[in-house]
Amino acid sequence: MTLFSLTPEEWEAVRLSLKVASVAMVASLPVGIAVAWLLARREFWGKSLLNGVVHLPLVMPPVVTGYLLLLTFGTKGPIGSFLAQFGIIFAFRWTGAALACAVMGFPLMVRAIRLSIEAVDTRLEAASSTLGANALWVFFTVTLPLTIPGIIAGMILCFAKAMGEFGATITFVSNIPGETQTLPTAIYTLTQVPGGDAGALKLTAISIAISLGALLISEILARRAVQRIAA
Repeated sequence: MTLFSLTPEEWEAVRLSLKVASVAMVASLPVGIAVAWLLARREFWGKSLLNGVVHLPLVMPPVVTGYLLLLTFGTKGPIGSFLAQFGIIFAFRWTGAALACAVMGFPLMVRAIRLSIEAVDTRLEAASSTLGANALWVFFTVTLPLTIPGIIAGMILCFAKAMGEFGATITFVSNIPGETQTLPTAIYTLTQVPGGDAGALKLTAISIAISLGALLISEILARRAVQRIAA
């Protein structure tokens, strides 16, 4: 049993998982940074509610999250039907899998970035403000560079979560080979058919290797970022 003995369908599941996880991570990043900054640096009415909504996917069953996405972004949902007029369809498409993975990984990303922003000394930001820098300039020149280790950690956590997401994905976009069948759903399918254990084991090993590799890369990048900040 070797990695290169994967069938074309299994290779497609690996490729699609990497694609979905990468898109979910990149698409979540700008919103994740903005929300994390709001929660870390601003006091406003409804802050606790926003924090609860952001972290809701962590405590709700993934199937519930997927069903809510289907009701909202399905072709008959309020947002899905509107977007469908412009040819943007999420339900039962790989883009929908990316959306589901982004929603599930978003809380982990926001939490990591928020903790990193809260660790930044506000006196540094205040010093920049007294020198005439506006809030946006302070954020991009002071806060954001010092937050890079947390941003890297948040991105990798989101990516790893997306690689392993199953419940929300299969509920929202089903399990369509070549379109929405990611590693977790492919593994599930193989465990349900006679003689599929070998393929499931190979895909499981690949999934573990990718996730472990992502964590190691995150650790290396975070250390380098800390060293550059210290220098």
